[in-house]
Amino acid sequence: MTPAALAEYLHTHMPISRAMAVSVVAASVDEVIVEAPLEPNINVHGTMFGGSIATLALLAAWSVVHLRLKSVGFAGQLVVQRSQTEYLGPINGTALAIARLDLEHWDGFIEQLQRRGKARIGAIADVLNRRETAAQLSGEFVALGEPKR
Repeated sequence: MTPAALAEYLHTHMPISRAMAVSVVAASVDEVIVEAPLEPNINVHGTMFGGSIATLALLAAWSVVHLRLKSVGFAGQLVVQRSQTEYLGPINGTALAIARLDLEHWDGFIEQLQRRGKARIGAIADVLNRRETAAQLSGEFVALGEPKR
């Protein structure tokens, strides 16, 4: 999926991404990078709202799991089970979220998904402010359904 196609998918299926003016910088089965400008996500302090930071990171993490699942023919549902965001510093410009999968557990995840029709996997996302990590999200996602065989 191209970055433009992923952005359109997010804007259509997760309308908050459009309201936040999220754009997709890179989209692959290994890494997704999304960004959001400060202006529609600003708080009373003139920095990015914490909810926007967490949402941007969650969109990136969900997307990298989604793209990898699509690459194996998965057509079921993907939902977030748990996420935790640690805020390390303010964001005073465009935020960039970079998400990667926990590939160490990917094969077991797919095996469980095929066997039980349900499996969970972790993903992480770092949110950058001017090349410095300003927040980190750790998420766990649940896939429901079966990949095509």
